[in-house]
Amino acid sequence: MLINQSYRFCTAPMMDWTDRHCRVFHRLLSRRARLYSEMLTTGAVIHGDRQRLLGFDASEHPLALQLGGSDPRDLANAAKIGEDFGYDEINLNVGCPSDRVKDGRFGACLMAEPQLVAEGVAAMKRAVDVPVTVKCRIGIDDQDPEVALDTLARAVVAAGADVLIVHARKAWLNGLSPKENRDVPPLDYDRVYRLKASLPDVPIVINGGIAGIAESKPHLAHVDGVMLGRAAYQEPWRLLAVDPELFGEPAPHPSMTAALQAMMPYIEAQLAQGTRLHSITRHFVGAYHGVPGARAFRRHLAEQGVKPDAGIEVLREAIARVEDRVVEVA
Repeated sequence: MLINQSYRFCTAPMMDWTDRHCRVFHRLLSRRARLYSEMLTTGAVIHGDRQRLLGFDASEHPLALQLGGSDPRDLANAAKIGEDFGYDEINLNVGCPSDRVKDGRFGACLMAEPQLVAEGVAAMKRAVDVPVTVKCRIGIDDQDPEVALDTLARAVVAAGADVLIVHARKAWLNGLSPKENRDVPPLDYDRVYRLKASLPDVPIVINGGIAGIAESKPHLAHVDGVMLGRAAYQEPWRLLAVDPELFGEPAPHPSMTAALQAMMPYIEAQLAQGTRLHSITRHFVGAYHGVPGARAFRRHLAEQGVKPDAGIEVLREAIARVEDRVVEVA
């Protein structure tokens, strides 16, 4: 039985990709998926252009703000700012392996400092009323995942973390690039299952290498939720099946074309504010993956959508070049 139905399916935060335009698009494919912002550092949230960084469309709920940072005071401050902006959850990233993250003492390197992470969680819990969650790896470098994951999980749960999201592979911070860290360390789903068995009252969401909705279902026999990252971004058509397959509800729109047509008023409003068309349509590249005309659709957006004066007609012309993709339910 699920402890918190709202965490049954989530889309993963991806730096430089899951921006507000992407999230509006994904929301048109699923009402029930929980969406996550790209990771923002506490410094950016506290000192940066908050409206540009934190602003979002009301349609995006339920929406989580993911933070990167390690100073408990800054985390609390940034979490409160996020709550005041209307985010439904504050998520602390303890899993990103990029060099930029490591140099800033946040992300996956914090797996080595579970007590500091717990202090950050406790500070955020005192600052906000929305759920505070943690996204982590099963370990880093030479850590034993049996010890490292259990130590971090128990520390943050004791500090008040409401949900744990676990990427089921190690992060090798010494010797592998961020790209290699997405594929090279082996996945260990069983380790996440064992964590859930040892913490039965804590909602656990599994992440890492899950290719689609059908692949998600077996995990739900062991954990409370599934998070998709690259699969959801690179082939967003998969999200059309989330609501019917995992929640027994109809998708917001019956096909990809219907979803893109529903997004056109948003796009037109953004264009009127000076947003370039390509900033939005770059998230549509995989929308029709595998159907006749998909290459023509991508090519038209790539060639015409990048022009400075590109308007909504470019998207309409691209759609006309491809067959529709309807919701496919097993």
